[in-house]
Amino acid sequence: MTNRLTHAALAAALALAFTGPLPAAAQMKPGKEPSAAQLAARERLTKCSAEWKAAKAGGKIEADMKWPKFWSACNTRLKGGTKA
Repeated sequence: MTNRLTHAALAAALALAFTGPLPAAAQMKPGKEPSAAQLAARERLTKCSAEWKAAKAGGKIEADMKWPKFWSACNTRLKGGTKA
């Protein structure tokens, strides 16, 4: 049993030793800053999520209402009734 464990550990150590440094493409790239539209969408998502949780906790959600339908209506309302 210990022989198998020793061989497995040795094989893993050798595999890691021979892989070398990561190629440039695999390294983390600095991300782009989100656009103004993306930031606004995230803010609307946060607000709608808070409304959803409050309404669900208060029992004010209709039986057939699911998150996607609620999100669509809330997002449209917060945008001012315009479609993107």
